[in-house]
Formats: sequence, C-alpha cells, structure tokens
Amino acid sequence: MHHERVAILDFGSQYTRLITRRLRDLGAFGLVYGPGATAKEIGGPDLKGVILSGGPNSVMEDGAPDLDPAILALGVPILGICYGQQLLARNLGGVIHRSSRREYGKAMIRVLDPESLLFRGLETELQVWMSHGDHVEQAPAGFAITSHTRGVPVAAMEDRARRIYCIQFHPEVTHTQHGSKVLMNFLHVCGMKLDWNTGQFIEEKTRAIRKQVGTGRVVLGLSGGVDSSVAAVLLHKAIGKQLTCVFVDTGVMRKDEMAQVQEAFAPYDMTVKWVDARQAFLGALEGVSDPEQKRKIIGRTFIEVFDREAGQVQADFLAQGTLYPDVIESSGVGGAVLVKSHHNVGGLPDVMKLKLVEPLRELFKDEVRRAGLALGLPEDMVWRHPFPGPGLAVRIPGCVTAERVAILQNADAIFIEELKASGWYRNTSQCFAVLLPVQTVGIMGDERTYENMCALRAVTSEDFMTADWARLPHELLEKVAQRIVNEVKGINRVVFDITSKPPATIEYE
Repeated sequence: MHHERVAILDFGSQYTRLITRRLRDLGAFGLVYGPGATAKEIGGPDLKGVILSGGPNSVMEDGAPDLDPAILALGVPILGICYGQQLLARNLGGVIHRSSRREYGKAMIRVLDPESLLFRGLETELQVWMSHGDHVEQAPAGFAITSHTRGVPVAAMEDRARRIYCIQFHPEVTHTQHGSKVLMNFLHVCGMKLDWNTGQFIEEKTRAIRKQVGTGRVVLGLSGGVDSSVAAVLLHKAIGKQLTCVFVDTGVMRKDEMAQVQEAFAPYDMTVKWVDARQAFLGALEGVSDPEQKRKIIGRTFIEVFDREAGQVQADFLAQGTLYPDVIESSGVGGAVLVKSHHNVGGLPDVMKLKLVEPLRELFKDEVRRAGLALGLPEDMVWRHPFPGPGLAVRIPGCVTAERVAILQNADAIFIEELKASGWYRNTSQCFAVLLPVQTVGIMGDERTYENMCALRAVTSEDFMTADWARLPHELLEKVAQRIVNEVKGINRVVFDITSKPPATIEYE
C-alpha cells in the first residue's frame, strides 16, 4: 500500500509488536523490519519516521545488532527506544555505562527541558517502565539531555537539528504514564496525517488486490473463522466472480457450522463450493488416538480434498487470511519481515504452485474485526472465538468417532449459547467444551449411569502465548452443567478447567 508509514526496526524487544499496536491506535501505520534492514529497503516517499526498538543485547558486545548509518541520512525523524537509544548514542560518540545488573520495572523520570518536543504538554515528573542493563552516561555532541532518573543521567535526549529523539524507557507499555502522548508527540514531529483507519484500508486494499490479480482467478479456503471470512468478503468486493471459495466440512467442526457459514455469506452472491468430506476425514481418523497423528491426518486429508476441489477452479492465485502477527512470527526475531510468507494452509502453496494473495497481512486481529464489520459481516461471525485447524479432533482426547463428535458438538453449542446469553462470550478470548476419555458413575432418574465426562475451558488472553482461566460466575457454570447433563445424551458429569497457560496449553491436544 502507498500509505504514510513509520518503519520500526526490531532489535529483539518483547515489546516490538506493542509499538506497532500503539501507533495503529494513534492513527499511524507502522511496519516492522529486521535490525539488518537497510536505508534502501525501508526508504520511500511514504516513509515519515523510523523507530528503533529495545532489545536484549548490550551495544558493547561483539556482534550486537547495528544500524545502517544511511538510515540517519533519510531525512525523517528517528526515535530510539532503550537499546535504540544506546545504539544511537554509541554510534554518534556518546558514552555508554556497562551495568552489572538490569533495571526492570517502574521508575520516575524528571523532565529537564521544557522545550523538549517529546515531552510537550506533560508534567515534569512521570512514571515510566524501564527494562535495561546498560544506559547512556554521556550524550553525544549536539544532543540535549531532556530527562533523567536517580540512577540514569540520560533517560531521554534529543538532537532537534537532526530530528533524532531517544528515550531509555518504554512508552509503548501501559505502565508508562502518558506513553501514548510521548509517541503522539513523535508522530507530530514526523508530520503524519494520522489517518490510518479501517475504511481507508478497505479502499486501498481493494485497489491493490485488483492490481495484483488482474484478470486471474483466486481460490480461498473458507473456514468460517473471522480471518478467512473477512479475507473472502474483501476479495469479493475487489474482484467479484473471479474469486471462488472452498468450504470443506471435515466432520470435526462445530455444530451446524456449514449452515451458519452459508447463512452469513448468503447476502454476498459469492461463489462458494460447499464440500461434504465428513466420511473421508472420520474414516482416516478411525482407530487413531495419538494427537500428533490426528493432526497430520487431518492436515493431509484437507490438502487432498482442497487440492482436488481447487484444481477444478483453474485458479492462478491462492488467497489466505494471514495476519500481521503471523508475518512477524514467521520471520523470527529480527527476521526480514514482509519477505517470508506465513502459510496458513500448510503445504498448499508448494503443492499447488499458485501465487499468494494475503489481503490482511498488514492487520492485527482487532483491525480485522473492524474491517469485517465495515464490510457488513454479521457480528456473530466477526466476534467468533478462534477454532483450531484440526477442529474438535483435538478436543476429543483418544479416538475420534462420529458418535463422540456429535456428543461434543451438542455440549459445546450449549456452552457457547449460554456464554452469549450472559454476555460473557465477548469478555473471554476462547471457550469450548472437551469430551474427556473418562467415564464416571452417575444417577439419572433414579437409575445408575456410566457415561462420559465433559470439561469446560474458558480463558482470557491478549496474545494467546499466555492465558489465564476466566472467572465465570458459578451461577453460569451451574446452568451450563445442568443443561449439558440433561440435554446431551452420553454425558453425566461436567467439570471446569481452572489451569492457566503455562503450565497447561489452551487446547487439550
């Protein structure tokens, strides 16, 4: 896209993605690049500023990530954060203090310079979040020291002539008081319009898709999840009947999944091939209990079915719902972001020899949801919780059968229905039922039963790397358990999982 852009050089900070998120929230479009990115790679008429992230290394170590000096000559403002400040100070002639211990946590800085552009409109004392070992002891020539702490003589510095700004603390984390204001002040220095929004993205991406695809045909694997659904509607807006979606019912999907997706997409007059492959998947899974084998069987079978159906379309492009976190993660720390693709459908691009179209690769999940609403997708679909690729097969520990899938589908549907009715669905990140490979004794209607145990799982998470169990009200859990036991034949006991990630994983397999 030809949009005003801030380039973020990732030196390995755990907060790099958060910098990008904060910029997007402020209306600025930020993209992450590896630490070895050159001025030529990040430059361009759309570049308005550069941010150097923090990182775990010491700038005094041999082999520590460095900066292409030509970036300083691009003529755009530069903001160095933590490691970024130390790197700029070292390269420009400052003095670095090599610390024997790290400063990690909250600290108070004192703003020394009322003319500081970064601290404009802020108090003279601010609480910030520090995470560093080394610090700048003496600023390079031309820099004014704009803040300090008791232990750090240069907590911030700036060279207004060259428009280089540096801070030791992390403005992107919520623990830093007025951190967003500091970033906003930098964006004002960059002269950005701050017009990054969903509507603009849709129009820009629509034009970009048309240019990329031309008169070619595109095939997309439609799962019913928010990512593939938004990608499908955006592609349809851009190229209409040149898009064919393929929905594969694997037999291990949520209850009435195909019918719900058909209803959601009915208003779009979209070409969708609805493939019932339940027998193929369940047949391949028969007698298999090892979780890794189950995943591989489902992945392999999906590729076979999708390849067969997509081959009939004679497509030139394969579309995927790849998101920006996928792009960052696929590159690894300090990788060449926006070069290596993250393949959502494992193996398909190599097998099918199709060119990739990834219309959402610049967006975070919340931005995808906003785009979905703007494109007219129903809220129920836009706000759906994540669903694993292998489907319910990884929520049925042990062997998967059609009978056990049906039992779990009914129990899971009740849980989700009650969560939505109570308002808790939107306050959790992922919720589902699990059919455990355990049978227990119960009493139903004065008769002894010996049936399955069902576990309920509900978590909250920001990034799904870690997760905490959701504190659902006891009254809600009681209602769900009563309904499942009374309405789902084959379950006589319901338990609630209160294990966080780590040590557990979110899914059971």
